[in-house]
Amino acid sequence: MKASNRFIHLAKQVSRYIPASRIYTDPLYTLAKGTDASFYRLVPGLVIRVESEAEVVRVLALCSRSGIPVTFKAGGTSLSGQTITDSVLVEVGDGFKGFSVLENGRLVKLQCGITGGLANTRLAKYGKRIGPDPASIGSAKIGGIVSNNASGGAFGIKFNSYHTLRGMRIIFADGTLLDTGDNASRQQFSDTHPEVLRKLLLLSWHVKSDPLLKAKILHKYELKNTCGYGLNSLIDFEDPFDIITHLMVGAEGTLGFIADVTLETVEDFPLKATALVFFPTLRSACEVIPLLKNCKVTAAELMDGNALRSVREKPGMPAELSMIGRETVALLVDTSAHSMAALNEQVVALKRLFSTVETIFPVDFTNDKLQYEKLWKVRKGLFTSAAAVRPAGAACIIEDLTFRHEVLADALGDLRKLIEKYGYVGSVIWGHVLDGNIHFVIMPDFSKPESIENYRRFMDDLVQLTLQRYDGSLKGEHGTGRNMAPFVRVEWGDELYRIMQEIKKIFDPDNLLNPGVLLNNDPEIHLKNIKSFPPADNMIDPCIECGFCEISCPSATLTLTPRQRIVAFRALKAMEGSAIHSPVLRQMRKSFRYHADATCATDGLCSLTCPVEINTGKLIKQLRFRYHSPFSHKVASYVAGHMGQVTALVRIILSVVSFLHRLTGTRFLAFISKALFKLSGGLIPFWNPYMPAGAASLRSDQRTSGYKDNVVYFPTCINRSMGKSIDYEKQAGVIRKTGNLLNKAGFNVIYPENVNTLCCGMAFESKGFAKQAKTIAKSLEIALLAATQNGKYPVYCDMSPCLLHMKETLDKRLALYEPVEFIMKHFPGKLHFRQLPRKVAVHSTCSNTRMGLDMKLRQLAGMCASEVVVPDEIGCCGWAGDRGFTVPALNAAALAPLRSQLPADVREGYSTSRTCEIGLSLHSGISYKSIVYLVDEATRALSPNEEI
Repeated sequence: MKASNRFIHLAKQVSRYIPASRIYTDPLYTLAKGTDASFYRLVPGLVIRVESEAEVVRVLALCSRSGIPVTFKAGGTSLSGQTITDSVLVEVGDGFKGFSVLENGRLVKLQCGITGGLANTRLAKYGKRIGPDPASIGSAKIGGIVSNNASGGAFGIKFNSYHTLRGMRIIFADGTLLDTGDNASRQQFSDTHPEVLRKLLLLSWHVKSDPLLKAKILHKYELKNTCGYGLNSLIDFEDPFDIITHLMVGAEGTLGFIADVTLETVEDFPLKATALVFFPTLRSACEVIPLLKNCKVTAAELMDGNALRSVREKPGMPAELSMIGRETVALLVDTSAHSMAALNEQVVALKRLFSTVETIFPVDFTNDKLQYEKLWKVRKGLFTSAAAVRPAGAACIIEDLTFRHEVLADALGDLRKLIEKYGYVGSVIWGHVLDGNIHFVIMPDFSKPESIENYRRFMDDLVQLTLQRYDGSLKGEHGTGRNMAPFVRVEWGDELYRIMQEIKKIFDPDNLLNPGVLLNNDPEIHLKNIKSFPPADNMIDPCIECGFCEISCPSATLTLTPRQRIVAFRALKAMEGSAIHSPVLRQMRKSFRYHADATCATDGLCSLTCPVEINTGKLIKQLRFRYHSPFSHKVASYVAGHMGQVTALVRIILSVVSFLHRLTGTRFLAFISKALFKLSGGLIPFWNPYMPAGAASLRSDQRTSGYKDNVVYFPTCINRSMGKSIDYEKQAGVIRKTGNLLNKAGFNVIYPENVNTLCCGMAFESKGFAKQAKTIAKSLEIALLAATQNGKYPVYCDMSPCLLHMKETLDKRLALYEPVEFIMKHFPGKLHFRQLPRKVAVHSTCSNTRMGLDMKLRQLAGMCASEVVVPDEIGCCGWAGDRGFTVPALNAAALAPLRSQLPADVREGYSTSRTCEIGLSLHSGISYKSIVYLVDEATRALSPNEEI
């Protein structure tokens, strides 16, 4: 049977147990979902998203019977091709996000689909965190973290996955499930798989009884080492189930599927301080490392001159970066404690230490949270920051080696010389030097014929330098991967390599689980299937497909993520450039229009988690501009030129629909709306019960006077169109509520002239009508400058998405505020705040998050309510202007976890965008309104001469 037919047949079998919406054979999806952060590319024949252990069991059983290889993918942040395949890719879905705290935080049980960052967020209230701390922890999922034995700089070997593991649920190649922490499951496995246990115990006895083998294993694991299988499990444990559990760590999905793990947590000290310490040479930095090990240091991260130069333009970076020389090296030194007194004592001790060694600049520690986070964000984004400035079309390769401290300076010096010998310009070196763990990045251009041979010789010399010259480890924490698979035998020797092969055979006799990624007899596998990075668009060319952006994307579970959109766009550009207009190209283009374009919220949140701040939404907006016909541009121009009439028409339509809602009831109108939405192909907007009636009309000359201060209030076209929905009951509309609140705080409210014709242009810009957006924004700018007397008075805008767009496009003389920032700046001292005895939820819009106002929103709500709930899995709500009406599935996907994350006693929610609030209300079951409603209820005007 042909490979493609095998996958089609398997897809049909799988569809009996898994919905077709989670089975992907479309070429756009197999390409996009088949990518990871490595420099390798394989396109799976079939992708299946699994949401339960039962589904994994069935998929593995079917693949086992058919002899079809399977690879598992969690976050896809693997750096060496661990999650790519040309066979079946099993993608972990949201059904694997389980999280349970045990023993008051001493232990935590985590399913494989939860990110390490989210796990730490939830553990923070216990003063705990998980031990592994990779740079990708915000995006990497537990399954991948454990499968690669990722560690990071903060806790090193002592607290990695291997050493903090206390239990695991595993699904093996034949579909058998084992819970190593459950006695009944262990007994059942003993009954059904006695040979597995017997063979493991024989291997364990073999290495323990051979002094040379045992000594070599002990010696190799004195350092960080994730090259090959974890042979230390054979000598560290007697119980075969403990051996199995720990063999899974670092096995990269080649022995079984890790469904969940139980980890012992580590202490997360609340107070932290860090310093960037500059040294004149690599050797001088390395010489201080043994001294740091005698201090209370959480981490010490080395960055060479190239690394420092790659980030010196980042916001908040020390001025010293502009003054460093080529040989300069820095250590980012971190210390933490429970009390400020202890932290200060540790800082004094470290400063005393650094005063005895040669540093270029005075050493200054900071415990300012914002500056601290900036320094660490830059350090964790070094790989991608360096990769972003690579030559056009070049690949980006990261490797991680480990050396003993006594040879570290010499080894790093020789590593730098080796990189220079092979002409890898712009290479970057950094690492977790308390563990001797060093990373480096090189950027070969594999489009050049000689580059493969050059890379082959480089890798051969690198292996010789690491193993023969300095007795180090080829992999410290990134897992083996395709790049080092050919060299596992070199590191471990023939006998221990044979034992690794036997381990693979015990668990996966047919070699169906991620074959070839960890053990591979092809000496050139690291030179094959190399990913190309053809120039496609300046906005996204720096992307190396690391996947850090995916956690913030509202369409991640519906269609594609920012990374996947970029992968698909690059492929389409390459195919179009080759003049090959095949059926596959036509199919991918058609698929791209909905799955990449229509379902993109263009909210820009992806730029916040991207280390090089790529905003994939900008690319999609640019593509929308290209798609528009001349007629659609004429329509957009007409709307932009007649905003007063358009908003009046919208008010009428909304009022009519609201009347029908009252007349016919929710169920009937929902049925009719759904039918019309489907029949029109989405042209007739989707109605829901929280749709508002039309807003009350606003007079252009309306204003208040008699107060001390002036504010220009720009009510957005959304709020001028949309009035109250059914959940508002007798409350006033947003515009009236806002005006009353501003008056209460002592402000005269001034509306700009011709207010009903004004719009910020965001709605036009997000749809790709750039010219119309610019024109209408200019009209708003002129009106606001006139109303504020060229910036004399502040401007209040009642929706944060519009305000962000105004900040990006309007005259900088204008002092522009959305509700949260304005209230926090101008209301204290003018109003008395009291905490209402209730629990409320808040939602930070994408725009507020991008403006750094999410914490201020929480703070403001905390001034008004006794308890504030912020669901930790909710980012962008996916309403995206009008997408909640035209692509309601996007809003539903983005807010799928919301209802389950709200405590039963939360009855109200608050935000700063009317359209977002509609979607939040719909998918939470509670009423979301503007934050001004909560502030108005919780405040009163100060009486004369009253002081707070």
